[in-house]
Amino acid sequence: MTSLSIQTLEGLPIVNAGDDLCALICDAISDSKASLDDGDVVVIAQKIVSLAEGRLVRLDDVLPSARAYTLAAETEKDPRIVELILTESTDIVRTKPGVIIARHRLGIVGANAGIDQSNIDHTDGECALLLPQEPDRSASSLRAALIEKTGRRIGVIISDTMNRPWRLGSLGIAIGSAGVEVLDDRRGQSDLFGRELKVTMCNRADAIAAAAVMLMGETTERTPVAIVSGIAVEESAQTAADSIRPVSDDMFL
Repeated sequence: MTSLSIQTLEGLPIVNAGDDLCALICDAISDSKASLDDGDVVVIAQKIVSLAEGRLVRLDDVLPSARAYTLAAETEKDPRIVELILTESTDIVRTKPGVIIARHRLGIVGANAGIDQSNIDHTDGECALLLPQEPDRSASSLRAALIEKTGRRIGVIISDTMNRPWRLGSLGIAIGSAGVEVLDDRRGQSDLFGRELKVTMCNRADAIAAAAVMLMGETTERTPVAIVSGIAVEESAQTAADSIRPVSDDMFL
């Protein structure tokens, strides 16, 4: 019998630019009386990584371009937000009133290039939060720091949520990963009846992120970190970038 367990960490403070996420996570593990063991995966919400890395932008500091004003009028969006979407993206894939689907420079295709305004402090003016510059590098740095501080051989996933074409509702995905096998490629193996598998490739990192995000929540839970146990993590050089489908394989452009 196999089993999976997920512990969410409580008591993390509001994260600000420059905060030491490793120290905050270790304090939360201690305060929550949670366990961290070899082979566990620490899943960290993108939002607190972006906040710690100073990716919060005041909209008053954004100067929209002519293209941003045009697209803002077409989509009924704030031209400052549209300018950030354009800056963060390599392509605008689809638009309609209220919706901009963009290909982020990281290769991720989703709404608003991952830019978010929820659960951030707007006291000093309206703000928007961008994705980390290099989430795989962020995951690697956090993993190294956590291993050094705890002595545990763990994996780290930075999670975000996104919607999917033809499906309602959002779910967690891995936008950054370190020390985790991201893609379990079963092509060339056989099924129960000896039939060769031609296309089967499991995205383990996204599956772990989705399970963790279900408990971490997306609104007022204040539990942006979870420890996932039971995965039997093995050392891997794969990163979340390895799961991005090449543009040449995009059948819906």
